[in-house]
Amino acid sequence: MVPCIINGMTALHDIARTHLPADIAERWLSLLRPGANLVKATAGEAVAGRLGGLPELPEGEAWPVWEGHGPLAFVASVDCAALPAHALDIPLPFDGTLSFFYFDGQIDGGEAYVAPDEPDTWAGARVLYVPAGVAVTERAVPEGLEAYPEVPLTVRLEPTAPTIWHPVVQKTFTEFSTQDSADGGWPEAFTDALYDHSAGPGHRVGGHADPVQNPVELEIAHGALGENVRWDDPRIDEEAEGWVLLAQFDTDDDADMMWGDCGALYWLIRPRDLAERRFDRAMFTMQCC
Repeated sequence: MVPCIINGMTALHDIARTHLPADIAERWLSLLRPGANLVKATAGEAVAGRLGGLPELPEGEAWPVWEGHGPLAFVASVDCAALPAHALDIPLPFDGTLSFFYFDGQIDGGEAYVAPDEPDTWAGARVLYVPAGVAVTERAVPEGLEAYPEVPLTVRLEPTAPTIWHPVVQKTFTEFSTQDSADGGWPEAFTDALYDHSAGPGHRVGGHADPVQNPVELEIAHGALGENVRWDDPRIDEEAEGWVLLAQFDTDDDADMMWGDCGALYWLIRPRDLAERRFDRAMFTMQCC
């Protein structure tokens, strides 16, 4: 049984209502979205996924390869039946397994990289969905790769907040301007409290992405619209609102995972593609310090 109680709700409500005027606090709280945070499982806790180890793939499913570069590393898998999909606001499968692969630099020493605004690199990150009931076998790691240490993950259903730079925040709060100051015009006590509340990106399915730098939705939107679109094109904000976080995976010492300089990996998808199980249309970006 998956959890159905959202943890941490009181903390975010308290932060908003303590540091913001009442009307602004309620508007900000209306933007919270439930997310399935994945944390290291301890003995006796239900396992909802894992970092590292060896993937289980269907017969006939080839290990993902970036042609001309080499095989992708297996990052993580998630058991959709163990997630609180009914409590999330994205059309996640209620069963089956999602597996995430990324060209992590083991093969070429980090020379090649995957970027949302460079379509030729998109093959360097991939999501595989295996429906429930499909026979699978554990696969050995291809030559040139080493498997990451396996870390079991359990799930915590928690509210997630958008960064103040997110387009939906800018559209909702036109009284603030992100161009005027480092905190976007928001009360410093509020942004400091949010910073103190956050433990960093972490591992997550659904909810708002927790970026290391600027909103990941903007990076994805820029890539989806094409390389000839300027960064100041207003279509980017509109496009960004059409993408939702599928999953993010943070740097993790237990799994011996380091993405750039203490960064995180992000996979985003359009809700319609998610509902249609078109995981081949998910887009990827990586951010680091």
